[in-house]
Amino acid sequence: MKAKLTKKAVSLFENIKKIDEDGREYWSSRDLWKILEYTEHRHFLPVIEKAKISCENSGHLVSDHFEDILEMVSIGSNTERQMKSVKLSRYACYLTVQNADPGKTIVAQAQTYFAIQTRIAEVKQMEEYNRLTSEDEKRLFLRNEVTKHNLLLADAAKVAGVIKPYDYAVFQNYGYKGLYGGLGAKEIHFRKGLKKNQKILDHMGSTELAANLFRTTQTEEKLRRENIKGKAKANQTHYDVGKKVRQTIEDLGGTMPEDLPTAESIKTIEAKQQKGINE
Repeated sequence: MKAKLTKKAVSLFENIKKIDEDGREYWSSRDLWKILEYTEHRHFLPVIEKAKISCENSGHLVSDHFEDILEMVSIGSNTERQMKSVKLSRYACYLTVQNADPGKTIVAQAQTYFAIQTRIAEVKQMEEYNRLTSEDEKRLFLRNEVTKHNLLLADAAKVAGVIKPYDYAVFQNYGYKGLYGGLGAKEIHFRKGLKKNQKILDHMGSTELAANLFRTTQTEEKLRRENIKGKAKANQTHYDVGKKVRQTIEDLGGTMPEDLPTAESIKTIEAKQQKGINE
């Protein structure tokens, strides 16, 4: 279901966010089930159990993101009672809303919110990235991240059944088409005015690289989490994720990736950096 992420929805999710004694943000299942319009907390628990399985399938420790706790809950007449709840990290919330009822508008909005915020949080947690100040430094960092995660994506695609080089090129093209509004690699290459031997990723600015990194990481995770099999399904998954990232950019009022300027070759920046080291 396509649903625009509104400021009101963002406020709802931010307002129920809590900070624990160690300064880490989390959400309570007791708050989240109401926001996501479930009738009772017990009806929401199976969704969390599915999210835990997704977490394990993605290679993360469930205990790092889901914690059973007791919390005081208002039961009316100014009375509170200690009740069972689940302490959810931002990533746990992302997995939970991915497994929630997709027919609800608020769930679709939550999926967009937690997807983009989870990726933003991951980037912010990278100490190296936080120290960067120039566009060139950010581009070099993100380009390396894209290279690294493309290898992980290729491995996930191979497990899904995308094995031959030609099939992988088709698979990658589906991702580009989703993110770039129907434009494939050749069309993007032409639009950027690149020569035949120049790579698209080498001429992306930090904003465009970040969008493609998001596409790459989310596709890899979805392929593994949902145990997707078959070239056709893998291709469709890559397209859908790319389209979702594009929708998120639109919801946040950002510039569409195909409209971003063509950047100087990353090779030139690497050469400048190397020259500076040697001088």
